[in-house]
Amino acid sequence: MEHTNQSFLATEQIDRLMRKYSVPCIISLLVGALYNIVDQIFIANATYLGSYGNAANTVVFPLTVIALAVAVMIGDGCCAFVSLSLGKKHPEDAEKSVGNAIVLTVAGGIFLCAIYLLFQEPIISMFGGTVNAETFRHSKEYFFYISLGIPFYMFGQAMNPVIRADGSPKFAMVSTLAGAVINIILDPIFIFVFKWGMMGAAVATVFGQVVTAILAVWYLAHTKTVRLSKAAFRLKSGIVKRSLTLGICSFLSQISLVAAMAAINNMIRHYGAIDPIFGQEQYAQIPMAVVGIVMKFFQIVISIVVGMAAGCIPIVGFNMGAGLKPRVKKLFTKLLLYEAAVGAVAFLIVELMPKQLIAIFGAANESAYYTDFAIKAFRIYLCMLILACINKATFIFLQAMGKAAASTALSMVREILFGVGFALLLPRFWGLNGVLYSMPVSDVLTAIVSVVIIALTFRELDTADHPGKAEHNIA
Repeated sequence: MEHTNQSFLATEQIDRLMRKYSVPCIISLLVGALYNIVDQIFIANATYLGSYGNAANTVVFPLTVIALAVAVMIGDGCCAFVSLSLGKKHPEDAEKSVGNAIVLTVAGGIFLCAIYLLFQEPIISMFGGTVNAETFRHSKEYFFYISLGIPFYMFGQAMNPVIRADGSPKFAMVSTLAGAVINIILDPIFIFVFKWGMMGAAVATVFGQVVTAILAVWYLAHTKTVRLSKAAFRLKSGIVKRSLTLGICSFLSQISLVAAMAAINNMIRHYGAIDPIFGQEQYAQIPMAVVGIVMKFFQIVISIVVGMAAGCIPIVGFNMGAGLKPRVKKLFTKLLLYEAAVGAVAFLIVELMPKQLIAIFGAANESAYYTDFAIKAFRIYLCMLILACINKATFIFLQAMGKAAASTALSMVREILFGVGFALLLPRFWGLNGVLYSMPVSDVLTAIVSVVIIALTFRELDTADHPGKAEHNIA
């Protein structure tokens, strides 16, 4: 198979390239996000599950994010490495990276599935599943079946950016969309018709993940730009190290989100127990269910933001590899403007329409305390969405440029130092409200650091290399 010439990445109009690569990536990520969100919508509107099922979904959600963190580290790292290699005209390195990524993903998926099944109860407890007995029961049921699908979920998610890097963003989108459609069709059947409860929601999700994984396998047998020989599947330490280094930002971005969610869930459990309303047994699950719903809306917004930025990875990588820094600067400028616009629209929605948003997740079946807390949570927790969008775009763009250290450091500051730190600190002064304020405070402080990083990046990109000169600054 001949290598497809990707030189158009260095010449085609930037807006056109962004549409070609980012739109399918956005749709892929949105569809991927829908797996958990659709489950929660149907669970919330099943009267025999309600807020207990919602809280259980919130407990298990971080555990799927752990699997996603490993998958995107492998997939995004491979995607960035492939793009840089093709820009430098080193196709053999690109091929080895893809083969190694496949091996790592399969091994990682099986390993994580085994860990989840062996340590189910301690893991669920760690993420706040013991808020009350009913929530714990639903969490165990949902988690067991979700764990069985982890290898398929990780494979589909890891191969998605690899398929994009191979020059097929539309196929990447379609493969994810197919799985989500299966999930959407099966969820109401299993939950409302068969009355399978949390098991039904989980099984529907796993079926969809299997379909996406099968389509990814089919594509890997029909690649366009890279061809996969047996030799490509032999692990090469240099290739693995470089790819994972480029993907570490994606990993830390996701895994630190898990740390933040663990901190938030446990603070909710602790301070909810001493709240005059939510300290009552029948209302104890409400704060956890509500914050989970708010996070799901945030996930939709971030899927658009990350999709827009991650879709640019092949474009950035190729142009950096070819030494075309002015094009990279122009792309970065446009990306920041578009990301800010997405954040502004999302901000208006959460501030003006919180009742409509919470109604989607079964508020009509819940108490007034549920609705009141949900409205407050939407308006406070997401009040700095514009800054959150710009911050996330900056992390990913630096990663695409090959600046793994800068990208990782900035991501760690946001997610661990600020995200976890303020989630643990602020509730000590303001109780449950402190949990809600931890998000905007973290985004404001991170934005200050991001502005400095953006300014330094622009200054570097003003120093143009000669076209075709490989970029070696990967700090």
